[in-house]
Amino acid sequence: MSVIRPPSVANIFYPGDPQILAQEIDNLFMKTKPESIDGSIVALILPHAGYQYSGHIAATGYSLLKKSTFDTVVIVSPSHREYFSGISIFKGTAYRTPLGELLVDEYRRRELLSNDPIIEESQRGHGPEHAIEVQLPFIQKVFKEIKILPIVMGDQRRELCFHLGQRLGEVLQGTNTLLIASTDLSHYYPYKEAEALDKIVIDDIERFDYEQLMSHLETQHAEACGGGPTVSILIAANKLGANRVKILSHCNSGDVTGDRSAVVGYLSAVVYRAN
Repeated sequence: MSVIRPPSVANIFYPGDPQILAQEIDNLFMKTKPESIDGSIVALILPHAGYQYSGHIAATGYSLLKKSTFDTVVIVSPSHREYFSGISIFKGTAYRTPLGELLVDEYRRRELLSNDPIIEESQRGHGPEHAIEVQLPFIQKVFKEIKILPIVMGDQRRELCFHLGQRLGEVLQGTNTLLIASTDLSHYYPYKEAEALDKIVIDDIERFDYEQLMSHLETQHAEACGGGPTVSILIAANKLGANRVKILSHCNSGDVTGDRSAVVGYLSAVVYRAN
């Protein structure tokens, strides 16, 4: 029996009307400055706030994919609303958005779950979670047809981050898969303090230094709600041959709203295999 995860944050994080949603994404792409990458894209690191806040940052990443082809998109997100110990791959057949359904890659799911005591197939973390969902309309606009593998981290301990990254790197060898880490940066600090905290994460990512990023997150020298997924995706991308990171854009909510008293940071980056 089909188990389809319906939209949870349509009309909250993005428009629920399919025509308005499609037009909003088109408008975000039109406002995006074209970037070029001298190599093959392996992964993206993208924000997951409401489109009015971070949609323009996400668009800088997705705009790179317009000439690319992939079979599957693996999306790794934090769990904002439900804590659980472990890593959850959606136990279902598809995610639905106002733009239609995206089928889950059941073959890759079985491979990732095979003989793995840590990664589970479940609904945990996938209910009201927005961090995967907000990525999907962009994916649907870029690719006519593609499968997804939605993964939620119930907690972001070092051992789980490294385990997931290594497993993805092993299972996805030789496949045509795009990796996405869904993350925002620091939350609710004054503007200047947030900029300093976010710079630490941005610099670690740009250096492709997932060890240092993990340490900075563990010691609370830096902050990112999807820091664990970011570490995992960097590890997996490295195992898949990626050797460079380019920061595409970043800002915080204060740049959008003008309220700099308590801001949230956003980042877009591409991880690639240089030519």
